[in-house]
Amino acid sequence: MLAALIVLLLVFGSFIAASLPLLSTAIALLSALSLIGVLSNSISMASFTSQLCILIGLGVGIDYSLFILTRTRSGLRRGLTVDEAVAAAGATAGRAVLFAGITVCIALLGMLVVGVGVLSGAAIAASIAVLLPMAAALTLLPAFIGLFGRRVLTRRHRAGLARGETDVPEFSKRWSSWATTVQGRRVGFGLAALAVLVALGAPFFSMRQGTADYSTDPTTTTTTTTYRAYELLVKGFAPGFSGPLQFVAPVYSQADQATFATVVAAAGAAPGAVAATPPAYFPAGPGHPAVDVAEVYPATSPQAAATSRLITSLRSTTIPHALGGSHLQVLVGGQTALADDTASQLSSKLAIFVGMIVALSFLLLMVVFRSLLIPATAAVMNLLSAAAAFGVVVAVFQWGWLGSLVGVTHTGPVSPLVPILMFAVLFGLSMDYEVFLVSRIQEEWLKRRDNSATVNLGQAITGRTITAAAIMTVVFASFTLTTDRTIKMIGLGMATAIVVDALIIRTVLVPAVMHTLGKRNWYLPDVIDRRLPPLRLEDDGVPRGDDRAPVSVA
Repeated sequence: MLAALIVLLLVFGSFIAASLPLLSTAIALLSALSLIGVLSNSISMASFTSQLCILIGLGVGIDYSLFILTRTRSGLRRGLTVDEAVAAAGATAGRAVLFAGITVCIALLGMLVVGVGVLSGAAIAASIAVLLPMAAALTLLPAFIGLFGRRVLTRRHRAGLARGETDVPEFSKRWSSWATTVQGRRVGFGLAALAVLVALGAPFFSMRQGTADYSTDPTTTTTTTTYRAYELLVKGFAPGFSGPLQFVAPVYSQADQATFATVVAAAGAAPGAVAATPPAYFPAGPGHPAVDVAEVYPATSPQAAATSRLITSLRSTTIPHALGGSHLQVLVGGQTALADDTASQLSSKLAIFVGMIVALSFLLLMVVFRSLLIPATAAVMNLLSAAAAFGVVVAVFQWGWLGSLVGVTHTGPVSPLVPILMFAVLFGLSMDYEVFLVSRIQEEWLKRRDNSATVNLGQAITGRTITAAAIMTVVFASFTLTTDRTIKMIGLGMATAIVVDALIIRTVLVPAVMHTLGKRNWYLPDVIDRRLPPLRLEDDGVPRGDDRAPVSVA
């Protein structure tokens, strides 16, 4: 919060203006956490849900408030009354915020299709943590602006208004110059930006999902004893001692017990296993079978890829061969097998999840922008942004590159929850920037019908706000200070994605592509257009002041 306040002070130059997004977001987030706390009594939620909600809620709440407050201040500087400026901001930036927030919630609730209870609970909680800050940005923030009036401007700006200086261009001269530069060198800049994204995303193809064991716990905190305990067990016994595989079978006769003992002996002698305990017999009550239980110890640690291969081999080869046609059902469980099964389940559904989110977002953007190429471009850009974030997570947490900077002392697999959680959030946040940028370009396109001029003007107007919105990088990066490895991964990945999205994709790659496509950006077949519901994000006649300032399109 303190770091965000400092950045907002640099952006707005006014303590009141810098405080309002934080105040609005904090009130909404406290309400959201209270509601989530009530729901947690009836819905299973992961242990890191509260941290995840704070991370997401702070990021989107400050972001949405920043968009609306920036548009309001722009109107005030151009001579609008407070009511007119707030109305204009609500009719433009407010609509974009509403649409972007709904998109984030859709992306988060898409995690329900994965079918994992604690992940579904986290998805519902995170959606609430987005919904309430978004509502606060649309209602509470304008109320605060009405309370403080023109004091949301700097003293210099208020003095200029007092002198009657209202002919203030909405766009930034520096961003106008940059937009013209991108237009003139769109091919070179576009290829360079794409090369950076591909380089960052390349490690993603080496991602190995799994649950990390205690060997990845912090080693520098004196109060953390789990790592030292794990190391003692490894030295005294073996790496797999802390993660045995539990063999369980219902038995009905002594023959079943003998068969189970044979299976356990074969498993203990299998490649990748070092030992097995003798079967333990547990009698059951009337109407239920007795149970035989034994443990098989892998030669490798619970998080090792070799342990995962051992589990697969035992289930598919060793156990069937040892049974030799017996009717006995031998199950392989335990925490290590459970973690491996969960990772497999989540990995198998990742492609379906990603495809569903991309398809829904494509349809929503097609309805809003009345275009085929703009939503298609947005989908590709957002996938590149997510791949870059995943690539950095793999490089740091799995490969160990620069891990000391974020407190990673030992490498391990990427938590299977991270790709799905990160993609849902990042895709939604990337859509925020896309909607904010392209909605402003569309607003100008509908008035000018000049693609080059409108892309330049939209970028010149929104460039400073979008890069300022990268304040979320500070918020997300602060979560790398936590000891929870999953939250640390999400914080680093999301901070990376915001930097990439705000500084490379929206300021270079998207404008370069839109300049290259020209008027084809706005093409939509009439047969599709007639069947789509009307939905617009552009200004509907709300006073905006003079926006006739020239923008170079050379």
